[in-house]
Amino acid sequence: MTPIESRLTELEIKASFTEDLLDQLNLVIYRQQEQIDRLTRQLHQLRLQMPEAGSSAAHELPPHY
Repeated sequence: MTPIESRLTELEIKASFTEDLLDQLNLVIYRQQEQIDRLTRQLHQLRLQMPEAGSSAAHELPPHY
């Protein structure tokens, strides 16, 4: 095998590993986006369950005052 053929083989191997790594990273990003979306929906639901911040009870002083 000539040095050029050897170098070409090395580059093809590196390109193959790079493609595999890119696929793995894309999957990680996809899963993280799913998790972000899920957490955003949960946060929205929690905010809906909270009492209004402008209600009179939120502005009352605690009993020890």
